[in-house]
Amino acid sequence: MNKYESVIIINPSVEEEGIKSLINKFSDLINTDGKVESVEEMGKRKLAYEVKKNKEGYYVLINFEAKPTLIVELERNYRITDEIIKFIVVRKEK
Repeated sequence: MNKYESVIIINPSVEEEGIKSLINKFSDLINTDGKVESVEEMGKRKLAYEVKKNKEGYYVLINFEAKPTLIVELERNYRITDEIIKFIVVRKEK
């Protein structure tokens, strides 16, 4: 299993309960075939440029271990979730 880091930017209009449920949803997905090491909520921040007509977003950093096959499924879920305006998954070096 490889170590990964994922940053997701959530639409700022999503309420706190919605943010918690999104984090739980993605944590559960990762835990099916991997292991979440930490979740850091960075809060609302101003974006460098407008994304989907938003000038700010709610940042969440997830560190986890998983098999490479899980990344495809995770990114697919990020894409089909309307509340996610931007995301990135990066493999950490050993």
